[in-house]
Amino acid sequence: MALNTEYAGRVFGPGEPYEVSRVKIAEFADAIGEPSGLCRDPEAARQAGYPDVIAPPTFAIVISMASTAKVQADPGLGLDYSMVVHGEQSFSYARPLHAGDVVVATTTVDSIRAVGSMTMMVTSTDISTTSGEHVCTARSTIVERGQ
Repeated sequence: MALNTEYAGRVFGPGEPYEVSRVKIAEFADAIGEPSGLCRDPEAARQAGYPDVIAPPTFAIVISMASTAKVQADPGLGLDYSMVVHGEQSFSYARPLHAGDVVVATTTVDSIRAVGSMTMMVTSTDISTTSGEHVCTARSTIVERGQ
């Protein structure tokens, strides 16, 4: 097995604060074809009960990928990223991310296991405001193909 199984259970972070902005939300919404005015119109978002425009649910990938990249780049893990395919991704929200949020991400390596000639690594990234309010957990599975 190429990946170091001793990394299971390790926690990385929290990382540097990330400020969620209206511009980044609108750019992401445009990139994925999200037409909702809640992602672009602050007044529409406020009328819907949000403090500002909200991010599409998959926006958390921007934050979680930066955090998991630190795990994946750790030389002790032994990951050959050229052999990686993305297996699965999910998001569990306490509330939507919105413009003005300043968040930090902490990634935990949940498990590493061999499956035939491949190795699967599952990580969970908790995204919270800098004041400690949990916003979202992003869970990801990557597969390192055998050589």
